[in-house]
Amino acid sequence: MTLEKALEEAQQAINYFFNNQFNEAKSLMTPYSNVSMYHSLGHSVFLYLEAMLTFEQQSIINASKALKHSLAVCNRYRKKNTLGESIGKMVKKTNFDQYTEEEAHAELCHAECLLLKSMLTFMEDETLSSFIKAGLKIRSCYNSYKDCQQILLKRNWDRDSTKVHFESGVKMGIGTFNLMISMLPSRVIKLLEFIGFSGNKQKGLDDLLAGYRMDGLRQILCLMTLLGYNLIVMHVLSHTEGDLKICEEIIQKQLNKHVNGVWFLFFKGRLELTKGNLDLSEEFYKRSWKSQDLWPQFHHICYWELVWVHCLKTEWKEALQYCSLLLEKSKWSKCLYSYQKAVIMCMMKNELTRDQKLEIDNLMREVPKCKQRIAGKSLPMEKFAVKRAERYFNQNHNLVIPVIELMFLWNLFKVLKNFSVASDIYKVIEKALRDLNASTRPTKYDVDNKALALLLQGACLRHMGSPLQALERLETVISMQKDLVEDHYLVPYAIVELALVEWQNGNKEKAILALEDAKKNYTGYSLESRLHFRIHTALSEFKAEMKAAAS
Repeated sequence: MTLEKALEEAQQAINYFFNNQFNEAKSLMTPYSNVSMYHSLGHSVFLYLEAMLTFEQQSIINASKALKHSLAVCNRYRKKNTLGESIGKMVKKTNFDQYTEEEAHAELCHAECLLLKSMLTFMEDETLSSFIKAGLKIRSCYNSYKDCQQILLKRNWDRDSTKVHFESGVKMGIGTFNLMISMLPSRVIKLLEFIGFSGNKQKGLDDLLAGYRMDGLRQILCLMTLLGYNLIVMHVLSHTEGDLKICEEIIQKQLNKHVNGVWFLFFKGRLELTKGNLDLSEEFYKRSWKSQDLWPQFHHICYWELVWVHCLKTEWKEALQYCSLLLEKSKWSKCLYSYQKAVIMCMMKNELTRDQKLEIDNLMREVPKCKQRIAGKSLPMEKFAVKRAERYFNQNHNLVIPVIELMFLWNLFKVLKNFSVASDIYKVIEKALRDLNASTRPTKYDVDNKALALLLQGACLRHMGSPLQALERLETVISMQKDLVEDHYLVPYAIVELALVEWQNGNKEKAILALEDAKKNYTGYSLESRLHFRIHTALSEFKAEMKAAAS
């Protein structure tokens, strides 16, 4: 199996995969997985995806074994240094022209295997030693990518036809590392930079765009990373939109090529959701779900999105239908699914039978029983759901607009820039506030409940373009700080919302001071890390904007 033939078959497998021909892709990679680095890596990637989608222990074990084998296959082709060469590397620069084409590609495949293996290590077991092992593998992987970058820059590639495939892989690896590290809170970035990592967001995006523009084997990985970053990561962690123009371009080209491709139909649905076009979004999510049946886990991704599309449309019955499917069929987070189903039913309480109301109680009791630990840690959103389930029982089987609260925490309020969507959500919040104000039976959690409703109202008004009304609600929430019993997360979240309003109003220094206040003076509240990611993103964007304006 020559390198050129291996690359050709790897490209064919990618085409099969993105046309939903998963078995054909797998069958093409398996026969030569013992002798070809690209076939071995491709075979491992399919098993890795299966493990990530199913979360089944046997799938994780199979993927781990395959990746271990792939590392061994790559090592057979990697450059072997003699003792003299190893000592020489310490005192003089490496001559990268000594690397053959095969050895260069083996270095790159080795880096990719290490990255997948490290991600899998987090899932294999939950001990601290496992966590440390995964961290060391990621560092080793990053160093391998840096070596590949040096090979790309300093080796003479004049006569080699495989350079474009190698270069697209280097751009993908270095670009993704830079992009992902740049999103971490500054204190973490400083530590990572101290041990040799770099986190330059613009360089990361430039590398990924360059990889997407070239016709290399990893082009598809570059464009998938760009779509994931702009349509999912930016949507959850940033107050601004991602680059929707480049997403539109990528999706259109890929749908022309892979007409019924499950991934690109999904991303088209996500793009329309981001724009606030909920009917179109629903249409493409359904097309994605119905485009294949071999991997039902892809259906679950679409069900999750459809839950939120219908919640944004205040179509609780339809949202409940998809939530029920997730709870029945998906293994990702029974804890969250139980909580989500319960709180969607809470929004329909006046229409429910006695048995359905009892079902809410049963679902809430299941929430703490289903909480997971991954890499030795509880998932923050699951911890939040457990607290809310306890609150439900402490508060006489009641929660205040809990679905709207979840939508806010998932940053779905960004979709409220579409006024027709916003007005329906605003009416739900307004009714909840009226009910709270009209209540004649005081409870322990009255201040917390009112503060929650005001925070949601203020955030909604910000997205609807009513800054003065938004500020009034948010300042009221902050003033209630000392009277809160349990929901201490509301104040730092309100301060961040207030900062975003101030920035929109042109009060830039005030906005930055508010973000610094939320970052430094509040700790120990629910979903703290999630807010710190958003603060870091906002501060980075604000400071970059001010720097650009000053120059």
